Amino acid sequence: MAPTTATKRARRHPLSWLQPAVLCGSLAPFVLLGWRAWQGALGANPIATALNQLGLLALLFLLASLSCTPLKQVFGWKWPLRIRKTLGLLAWYTALCHFLVYLALDQVLVLPALWQDILKRPFISIGVLGLVLLLPLALTSSKSALQRLGPKRWQQLHRLAYVAAGAGVVHYYLRVKIAVHEPIVYGAVLALLLGVRVVAWVLRRHVRS
Repeated sequence: MAPTTATKRARRHPLSWLQPAVLCGSLAPFVLLGWRAWQGALGANPIATALNQLGLLALLFLLASLSCTPLKQVFGWKWPLRIRKTLGLLAWYTALCHFLVYLALDQVLVLPALWQDILKRPFISIGVLGLVLLLPLALTSSKSALQRLGPKRWQQLHRLAYVAAGAGVVHYYLRVKIAVHEPIVYGAVLALLLGVRVVAWVLRRHVRS
């Protein structure tokens, strides 16, 4: 029996469902958060609840994006690289939503108060730093940006993702103040991912020499 058109397409583009599935699955927390807000089920301080959930979700997306290359280096899996950009952009958009909720609902668009809050509260200034670091990464996520910058400069720029993730972990740590076990776990995950990249780089240099 001759293969069908769908079978031929699946052979040419294996795992073509992966990226749409990840994108659709990633939208579920936003739908749930919106539904809870609509139902008035975000607790006594709904703004703080929304901020906390969006901030944590942004950090999870960013760590998931940073895990794609180490997964390939350790296990030889290539499929994580297909969703790396999607996860990175989700991290940026979620972090932006986190900031906009803070700006519009917590600070009610009063820019002088916002500026004073950033200067007086270190965890907010560090969070804003992480958001700013993600901006050039989002703007240069396309193939055309890669071609304009060149692979080497593009890779150097996108190493800022680790700095942004570090800022996110510190922001989370300073925010929770007492129950710091969760941000410490995320910091350990980030350190592990960075360690895998460093070991892989050292091994490559050793092989070349």
